Amino acid sequence: MATGLILAGLGIAAVGFGGRYAVRYGKLAQNTIKQQLDSLPASGVMSKYYKGGFEPKMNKREAGLIIGVSPSASKAKIKEAHKRIMLLNHPDKGGSPYLAAKINEAKDYLDSARPGSG
Repeated sequence: MATGLILAGLGIAAVGFGGRYAVRYGKLAQNTIKQQLDSLPASGVMSKYYKGGFEPKMNKREAGLIIGVSPSASKAKIKEAHKRIMLLNHPDKGGSPYLAAKINEAKDYLDSARPGSG
């Protein structure tokens, strides 16, 4: 019986010391982490997505960014990339009708901007 009480007392003491350590050094660690996060650039350098809205009039660069191909990509690459991105953003699958329209507009623009297309 006495052994159980001693072990319980040691357990409570360990929890107390652990809590004291966490309170004392947790604030210091929190401040350090906050300073490190604040020092990161806020310009979206870590983001892989294009920052900004759509241009009023579609251009080659924007069409390429929307579809995810080079503006000088082949017709087959444009078609494959358009299919892939439309599967992810189709309105029937819960995607935005506006984004689907912009994706289609970008594909049409790249197709019409290709040399030799009518």
